[in-house]
Amino acid sequence: MEKDASITRFEPGTEPVVLKASRGLRGFVDLVGRTAAWLIVPLVLITVTDVLARKLMWRTDAGDVQGMQVWLTRYVSKYFDSAFMQELEWHFHTALFALVLGFGTIYNTHVRVDLIRDHMEFRRKAKVEFAGLTFFMIPYLLLTIYFAINYVMSSYAVGEVSPSAIGLSHRWIIKGILVIGLIVALIAGIAVWLQIVYLIWGDDSKRFDLMTLEWPEEAGAKIEGKTRISLDDAPDTAPATPIPGMTPSPPQKPAE
Repeated sequence: MEKDASITRFEPGTEPVVLKASRGLRGFVDLVGRTAAWLIVPLVLITVTDVLARKLMWRTDAGDVQGMQVWLTRYVSKYFDSAFMQELEWHFHTALFALVLGFGTIYNTHVRVDLIRDHMEFRRKAKVEFAGLTFFMIPYLLLTIYFAINYVMSSYAVGEVSPSAIGLSHRWIIKGILVIGLIVALIAGIAVWLQIVYLIWGDDSKRFDLMTLEWPEEAGAKIEGKTRISLDDAPDTAPATPIPGMTPSPPQKPAE
């Protein structure tokens, strides 16, 4: 689709205050999401270690259980016990999932089933987005954060630990990380909300980077936040180099 040459973008530093605030909030959510994404590394390492340690075990003729996990638990640390490691796995998984919720929002990568909105014109889409943020996402997150904080405080007050005798202690920590993830998701929702407010009631003659919508001239260029691959943008390929010793076959004439 050809772009209208009359369409311009805001120069750096000239955006209205609303858009500057939205961009600042988005930058914070982006930083948290990109940092939290590294939690996948210890999660994978712990999972692989746990699986290998549990599988590399055998029973001797005397009936004793021997293997990698028994040796690690006995001579390295009790924390290599499978119960502990499995709890550590879901702790890391919870932290990873919670802290990238907002990241998915600002890049529009959450799953959408837009059977109706996709067929609306641009400004009507913006109004639907505004209604969803104002009456659903933001109030829901505020309510969930309120109850989640009480959940963390109760866990801290009673000194909640794992029900397993060799599990993790200080259960309030992972519950607190879940609250932090919800707060980051709320900040992402507010960032999008500010952008949509300016889009509906402000001056939309200049373009800026949208988070959950696409400008009319860019419609269909992205899917779930990712730019679609266009064959027209693919680099030209050089002609194939003939293989030495082989004679290329002559082109076939079309059948008459």
